[in-house]
Amino acid sequence: MAMVTSSEADGALLDSARSALAEHAECEAMLADAAVLADPAQVRRVNKRYAALVPIVAAAHALTTAGEDLATARELAADDASFAEEIPALQAARDESAERLRLLLVPRDPDDDRDVILEVKAGEGGEESALFAGDLVRMYLRYAERRGWSAQVMDTTDSDLGGYKDCKVAIKAKGTPGPGEAPWARLKYEGGVHRVQRVPVTESQGRIHTSAAGVLVLPEVEDEGEVEIAPADLRVDVYRSSGPGGQSVNTTDSAVRLTHLPTGIVVSCQNEKSQLQNKEAALRVLRARLLRAQRDAAEAEASAARRSQVRTVDRSERIRTYNFPENRIADHRTGFKAYNLDAVLDGDLDPVITSAVDADDAARMSALADGES
Repeated sequence: MAMVTSSEADGALLDSARSALAEHAECEAMLADAAVLADPAQVRRVNKRYAALVPIVAAAHALTTAGEDLATARELAADDASFAEEIPALQAARDESAERLRLLLVPRDPDDDRDVILEVKAGEGGEESALFAGDLVRMYLRYAERRGWSAQVMDTTDSDLGGYKDCKVAIKAKGTPGPGEAPWARLKYEGGVHRVQRVPVTESQGRIHTSAAGVLVLPEVEDEGEVEIAPADLRVDVYRSSGPGGQSVNTTDSAVRLTHLPTGIVVSCQNEKSQLQNKEAALRVLRARLLRAQRDAAEAEASAARRSQVRTVDRSERIRTYNFPENRIADHRTGFKAYNLDAVLDGDLDPVITSAVDADDAARMSALADGES
């Protein structure tokens, strides 16, 4: 079998990057076009795509430069042995640049630059599960604050002891985040069942209990045209908002329940003061759920072995365990483990999430290599 030289490998990588470089130039031209600048929605879309392409362009240029420097050093070394001393460092720089570009060229999640709607639901464990759901909501709110994102609690169903039976939170980036830095790119790994082990406030004998809460992360729909909902497909019910224990907290029918008849998806919102505001909030969640359903259907058609978020809140189907007596957090998908649970619950989630990002990148790289072999 013939050996593939560094220059040949670089050429193949740069060929793969050519379409991204052309698209980057196209985006640059569009952002200087007055017609495009007159449309804020288009500017936002082009800016996001431009930001996603910048690292690929930079990596391609870095690889080109590193490859040229290495080739020059090898040529000079043939006449002057002192130049040979530079070759190992130049080779390492070239290899690093090639690996960086290769990773950036791996097909990415098309929703990675989106904002999210995050839903946290209490599961098994009664009031303790609802209290833990409240802990998770606060953790995500603090994480959003650390990342410089904005977070809006859209709707809650409170429990009697101050937890959440159900809570919906919209999390948005400010400005145009870099690749892999948008809310969906980071928070999509949070979808699944989260298990807690601790002594509940309702436990009189100090015994450790296990309960669970479920997290569902949805990519937010940016343009209503992405997910069209026909009025005839929507049933709208209105009712009075209720608080813990089911007592009415409003004298008007401001709460809204939307049922999407073709899919059976039901969304309720009651936190806003007016019926119109609650309907708009419910529509945002419904569009996000429909978009996720479309994505899931497309992924299922493409691969029967796709990774999906856990939709049922069952203690046996967990992605992460929060052990309070040991101050331990453990992610069961990546093997990540740390003894700083208090810091994680205060929003220091990046190390946990990064372990999932790294595992996902490794899987994508492996799949790409298998496809090329």
